[in-house]
Amino acid sequence: MPKMTFVQKDGSRKEVEAPIGLSILEIAHRNGIDMEGACEGSLACSTCHIVVDKSWYGKLEEPSEDEEDMLDLAFGLTKTSRLGCQIIMTEELDGLVVKLPDQVVNWMDM
Repeated sequence: MPKMTFVQKDGSRKEVEAPIGLSILEIAHRNGIDMEGACEGSLACSTCHIVVDKSWYGKLEEPSEDEEDMLDLAFGLTKTSRLGCQIIMTEELDGLVVKLPDQVVNWMDM
């Protein structure tokens, strides 16, 4: 089974199994990773904001316009920022490394 690594807010790394066909958000929730996902993956918030390791970013599908719009609301946006609900695990992503940002903004609670 493919694996991926989450770099958590405290800098610790957690390698987990990453079933093909699940989103990064779903994988995080299955493994107790602190990723909110307030809209439950419906692309209506930015609380599943992640920073993809630079060596992996080019292997991902391009973000949709809707994802880019939601990313504009994310705290601490970087050039390799993505939404975890929009990245679906594939065999080619075996070994993927993503970092959780220090903070997220939940506009749905405001």
